[in-house]
Amino acid sequence: MEEFHLSNSFKKRKNEKLLEWVVCRVHESKNNSEGINCDDDDDDGEVELSVLDEVLNFPGGEVKFTSNLNFIPETTEERVHCYRVLDDDGYPITNDFAQIEKEVALKIYTDMVTLQTMDTIFYEAQRQGRISFYVTTLGEEAINIASAAALKTDDFIFPQYREPGVLLWRGFTIQEFAHQLFGNKNDYGKGRQMPIHYGSNKHNYITVSSPVATQLPHAVGAAYALKMDAKNACTIVYFGDGGSSTGDFHAALNFAAVLDAPVIFFCRNNGFAISTPVTDQFRSDGVVTKGQGYGIRSIRVDGNDALAVFTAVQEARKIAVNEHKPVLVEALTYRAGHHSTSDDSTKYRPATEIEWWRTARDPISRFKKWIEREGWLNSQAESELRSNIRKQVLQAIQVAEKVEKPPIKDVFTDVYDVPPANLQEQETFIRETIKRNPQDYPTDVPL
Repeated sequence: MEEFHLSNSFKKRKNEKLLEWVVCRVHESKNNSEGINCDDDDDDGEVELSVLDEVLNFPGGEVKFTSNLNFIPETTEERVHCYRVLDDDGYPITNDFAQIEKEVALKIYTDMVTLQTMDTIFYEAQRQGRISFYVTTLGEEAINIASAAALKTDDFIFPQYREPGVLLWRGFTIQEFAHQLFGNKNDYGKGRQMPIHYGSNKHNYITVSSPVATQLPHAVGAAYALKMDAKNACTIVYFGDGGSSTGDFHAALNFAAVLDAPVIFFCRNNGFAISTPVTDQFRSDGVVTKGQGYGIRSIRVDGNDALAVFTAVQEARKIAVNEHKPVLVEALTYRAGHHSTSDDSTKYRPATEIEWWRTARDPISRFKKWIEREGWLNSQAESELRSNIRKQVLQAIQVAEKVEKPPIKDVFTDVYDVPPANLQEQETFIRETIKRNPQDYPTDVPL
């Protein structure tokens, strides 16, 4: 069996000296009735050794010994602070933040408004039965857009299902979003994914995966590949507080730390995993403290402050790319809308709470106040912007719903160069079934 070794370990003489010291102190307590010599003279000049100076040369690093029986507390006395730049009225509370040029700031605002408008109209379209499903990002626009603005186009995005704004920032058009939602033949996924499961090779945006947190290990692997290829890039993976309760989260953080993978873990902590509050998910101080447990630098940021998110992600990217180290960013925010069109969040959240976050903590209005004070936006330009975006979204819906659906054959393509026999049999079977029972199948799907 392998032995553990002590650095500066006791030599024979030091063992004898320590034993002699202990025996003397015992007999001193008995009035030294046996006449043992307890002089502290060190005949050979050796310095008396303290047990407290000993360290264990463990494979994971040196560990100091102690005779104090102390358990590490379950949490720190003070919660981790939340970094922010703008107060709720859009006034800077510090000058220590990344400086943003006018053009970038206006694009951040424009894209946040675009995302909000898309969410409002596409959500209504689902309620009208025009699309089958939708997920909004209401209240979380700053997380989407500001984080995307801090990245480079060579960085790879591993989203959950609430980050369409990152793709919007990179140039995905409103019309492309609409095609995906309607699942028509112009959808890059050919209608094989449910709505809001976007993906784009062109924009390094990996297709959304429905199972929670599966994208985390993927992002670590991709980051390690970028490191091996000496690329000046990183990956960023988005997930919610619910995702941190999965095994994939812990496996991903551990692998990233051990492999020194250039990945940014971006946790969108909006307080609820659908209807489960964070108080029922974990007892730690949020998600940010979990990073330290795996040896990962971490920061907590105000997710409704676009400047704070931009600054934090920009710095996180420098660490990831320049030092080849993972970083964890926890953004505190609030889902101002329902989890999805399949959810009614008023069943588990007070309406007054939702309204407070919609108004007092709205990330768009906060950022708007700041750029207005900078002289970069006025009310007329803002009104024209919103009107123009609304027209674009409505037009995109009208176009997308008129495009025909992908043909049946597309269900069986894009996996094999030559479809194997079993897939050919399945295609024949489905075609024959539709012909026998046409009333059970949509008429707008070409055979």
